[in-house]
Amino acid sequence: MEICTNCTGIETIQDQGVVLLKSLDGEPPQLPASLGSWMSDSRKPQHYSLQYSSIEQLIELLKLLEASASVTSHEGIEVNISGTTHSNRPAVDPKFHSLSLYLSRIRHHNLISIIQDAEFASYMQPIFDAQSTGLYGYEFLLRSLPTGRDFSPFELFKVAQETGLHSFLDRQARISAVHTSSTYLPQGLKRFINFLPSSIYNPNFCLSHTFKAIDRTQQDPKDFVFEVVETERIVDIHHLQNIFKKFKEYGMKVALDDVGIGFSTVDTISRLAPDIVKIDRNLISLCDSNENKLHKIKEIVDVSKLHGALILAEGIERAEEWVACKSLGVQLVQGYLFGKPLAVPISLV
Repeated sequence: MEICTNCTGIETIQDQGVVLLKSLDGEPPQLPASLGSWMSDSRKPQHYSLQYSSIEQLIELLKLLEASASVTSHEGIEVNISGTTHSNRPAVDPKFHSLSLYLSRIRHHNLISIIQDAEFASYMQPIFDAQSTGLYGYEFLLRSLPTGRDFSPFELFKVAQETGLHSFLDRQARISAVHTSSTYLPQGLKRFINFLPSSIYNPNFCLSHTFKAIDRTQQDPKDFVFEVVETERIVDIHHLQNIFKKFKEYGMKVALDDVGIGFSTVDTISRLAPDIVKIDRNLISLCDSNENKLHKIKEIVDVSKLHGALILAEGIERAEEWVACKSLGVQLVQGYLFGKPLAVPISLV
């Protein structure tokens, strides 16, 4: 069975626990008496351990290690932190991480706990047929719980990236969207769900949780559209092709998000063969009065249609933008002009 440990999260840091240190460059840094002393592991050379009794002591230790690594170019230090509330002994085969990762996790502990506890909701923004204005589906967007702690989705994903939790967060966000769509949407409406290609190391394993959630909630895979974000930063086309292939094997559609200025439209669309191409909101904004933007939108429309893809203009806030996009052949529209992201579908408001 294929497995991947990148989206399983990291054990929560406890008030008391054990720090395991792997020093590939030799002896670990000397510690002041207030922090104690390292215990070497006779079974594993270059492995050391130290018990800590408070978060403050742990932070002091990690900062000392970081300072030592900076001064001595001691780059071969990695750590694992195990809470004593989980076990009195470290894991048999612990996973080690960088000092900066753990320091970032402590520094952003509020956001980390939101990620670990999946304390967020999936809001829905409507997508309409550009010509008939009939409801086509909804895009699911990560938001704070109405009664929970407030956060910026951008900051949440940024911290997740810094702390090695981006795969875990991306998976939890996809599953949240699947469950929300099961609660509110009837069969036949499309469900647009974002994913980060950098979070899917092994499509067979990393996507299995999402597919199981869809099966468990008895929804039709054909109603789902998975859209890749960070389109302009695609660096591994082959990897993304494998991800798209896995989605399509399950009967789902795939979309490219944020297609626009600076994007290699012809090459990427032809190689990835998406079902839907979403035009970047920056290209849509005020496009009705900008000939360069109109020309670029028409180019994207022509290339997309050549490869059998639907075109969606997102970020439409003005009727003039909608009219301009319709005249260029855009088939689907999304934006504040038609509806903001809400906790319930627009039909229930």
